[in-house]
This record gives sequence, C-alpha cells and structure tokens, in this order.
Amino acid sequence: MDAKNYVEKVLEDVKRRNPGEVEFYNAVNEVLHTLIPVLEKRPELIEAAILDRIVEPERLISFRVPWMDDAGNIQINRGFRVQFNGALGPYKGGIRFHPTVSQSIVKFLGFEQIFKNSLTGLPMGGGKGGSDFDPKGKSDAEIMRFCQAFMSELYKHIGPDVDVPAGDIGVGGREIGFMYGMYRKLSNSSSQGVLTGKPLTFGGSLGRTPATGYGLLYFANEMLKDKGTTFEGKTVVVSGSGNVAIYAIEKAQQFGAKVVTCSDSGGYIYDEEGIDLAVVKQLKEVEARRIKDYLEFRPKAKYVEGSTNVWEVKCDVALPCATQNEIDKASADLLIKNGVQFVAEGANMPTTLDAIAAFQNAGIYFGPAKACNAGGVATSGLEMTQNSMRLSWTFEEVDDKLKGIMQNIFAASKAAAKEIGDEDNLLAGANIAGFLKVSDAMMKQGLI
Repeated sequence: MDAKNYVEKVLEDVKRRNPGEVEFYNAVNEVLHTLIPVLEKRPELIEAAILDRIVEPERLISFRVPWMDDAGNIQINRGFRVQFNGALGPYKGGIRFHPTVSQSIVKFLGFEQIFKNSLTGLPMGGGKGGSDFDPKGKSDAEIMRFCQAFMSELYKHIGPDVDVPAGDIGVGGREIGFMYGMYRKLSNSSSQGVLTGKPLTFGGSLGRTPATGYGLLYFANEMLKDKGTTFEGKTVVVSGSGNVAIYAIEKAQQFGAKVVTCSDSGGYIYDEEGIDLAVVKQLKEVEARRIKDYLEFRPKAKYVEGSTNVWEVKCDVALPCATQNEIDKASADLLIKNGVQFVAEGANMPTTLDAIAAFQNAGIYFGPAKACNAGGVATSGLEMTQNSMRLSWTFEEVDDKLKGIMQNIFAASKAAAKEIGDEDNLLAGANIAGFLKVSDAMMKQGLI
C-alpha cells in the first residue's frame, strides 16, 4: 500500500471507530496528511502499522464524579483521562474543567500532546484529561469538593513515573493544590512530581504561570527573525484574556509590539493606544470580571460584541489565544485582506483546517499550536526535573531554558519542513519532527 492510500485508510478507520468525535478526527486528519512524505521515504513504518497504532490511545479512562454543592445538592459530572502514548516517557498533559469537555475533546488534546511533548526534547509521553465541570460561579468550597472527588478516582491511574497531569482551562494553582492534597492523602505519598503547576510552597516552579504565553512569543519571534524582521513597531491582535493571552501580551509589549486587542467569550476590546495590561490583569486575575469592564479604566477604548469579531482588526501579527476553532475560513480571509503577515497559535488548534489552508495559500507565515504553545508543557517538564532533584531554579534560569527550548522547536520544525521541500510549512515541519521521534521510539520498543 502506498503512503497516500495508507493515510486515507487510517483516517477512514478513525472516523468509523470514533463516531461523532469531530474534534479528535480533525486533529488526526491535520497531522496524518502532512506525514505522507515521511511514509514515502520510510515504507517500514507502513509495514509496522505505525499510524494505526499512534491514533489509538494506549488507555482511555472515563469515570463518574459525584460531589455536593453548597446547598447540599448532589451533582454528577464526568471525568476523563486519556493516556495516549508513553513511548517517550510518562504521560504528560493538562486537566481541563469546562462544560465542553468530552471524550472527543480529551482525545484531540491528548493526540496533539504526543507531538508537542516530543518537540520539547524532554522525556514525556502524551496525555490529557478533564471534566465537564464548570468552575465559573462556584465557591472555593465547591471547587475543593469537586477536585477531591475527581482525584479520588484519578489517583489510581497517575504517578511521577506513570502519568503527570497539569492545569489547563479552568484548572490553575488553586485546583492543582486541592487535587494534590487529595492525592497525597489517598496514596500515602508526598511525591511532588505527580502534578505540575503547583503553588511555589510545595514544589511549584517559578516561571510556570507565564510560560505558555512567553513561549508563544519566543517561537513567534523566531518566525519574524526568519523573515528578517522583529516585533518592534508591529501591530498585534490577541484573542482571549486568560493566562496565555495575558502573558503573550506582556512579552509582545516587551518586544516592542503594540497589542491592540484582547477578548473573552462576550466580545473584544480594541485599544488603539495599546492594551493596558495592568488593567487586564486586575480585571481577570484579581476581580474575575468581564473584559468589557476595561472601558471603566480606558474610556477611549472600544468594546465590540462577539469574540470572533476580533479578527476584523487590522494587524501585522495575529495570536489566537482563546480556544479551538476560533479562526474559521471567513476570519482567515478577513485577516489576509487586512494585511496580516504572521499567525502563531497560542490556544490548542484555534484555526480550522480550511483557515490554515487559506493562510498557507496566501503566503502567510503560520505557526501551529503544537509548536507555538509548547512552552507550558516544557516548563511543566522543567518542574518535574526540579521535583526529582529536590531543588528549585530561579525565574531567570527557568525562562532561559524555556527560551532555548522554543528556539530549538522552531529550528527542528523549520529543518523538517525544508527536508520535504516546503521550508515555510511549519505545520508540516512540526508534525514531522514530533512524529519521527515518537515513531522511532515505538519501532525500537517492539509491538506493544
């Protein structure tokens, strides 16, 4: 069977065996087509059914999470953990608490995590997890009870040498702390390496909070340098106003860019003079308010309903940092029309497949999420190292290591793209570079 037919056969099998799991199928589809040049050169990978194996999780855990709210009512949520591929090391990937979390979502994220973790160069396999629990509007006591109930099942399946979860959407230091406390009680173990993203008082790492946003800008800065330019004086549009967006804005401003937008699920802020990051941090990190309240502090700014409308703003660089599928074909066409030159993904797969094609066809330099937003998991890996060694590094040490990792990811992605004769295709390059390391490990470990 030739490479193209093999890829199509695997995709048909994925669709048949995972009915209705659109997010997972799209993630697999995006990766597999870019691997055809590799499979053509290495037919032994086809003979070993490497794609059939890599698209099937090693383990998928689904469980009930019963908990009690403040009114004494019993609530039931679903919990998930996908341990997708451990060829390179312990499963590593975040836990997401959001109403949209489903089996398809955690499989899509876990599949992406395989290649993202591979690109970091650290010994980590790919995994992901979460629950359809919504932390918004919940008291600290309710969140604690839910986290404890969630961990009362999850603890059986994780460990510092098995599976090391981290935070994601809806899961920050507070939630990680509650889960770690329950893990410690149930397992009779004080191993700090079982979760990353912990508070600094018990094994957390300096630099972890800004790592994904900073890492995105370190990668994007390499993209701009590759084209002979810098962020200095560039107009940047950022979506989102969570952790990734906030620190992407911060680093972009440090690089000399003018960031003019940020958003939440209700709409976006446009500040022609440049986003006042102190205001955004106060609203989002301290007061948990909506982004439209930015106008109370910056009355000359403009608020526009509809978060995806942020892509109508003219810019040189677009950084989608909110959620998956936020840039569709129409949004991509608008960005292209308005002169965007660079797009780098801060969220997980925020750009639809047809939008990516539009960017590539228009010659827009596109940085894929599995490369651009690997800074978070890279710094989690550095936290694991510190926990294992029973020491802590300074912020500067962690940030310097993060910068080096992101520069290496860009170089590996660029080199892999050049190898297939399409040197600006960082999407294919990142997929291939990540895949080759994992597939080689799988081949050497035998049929397991």
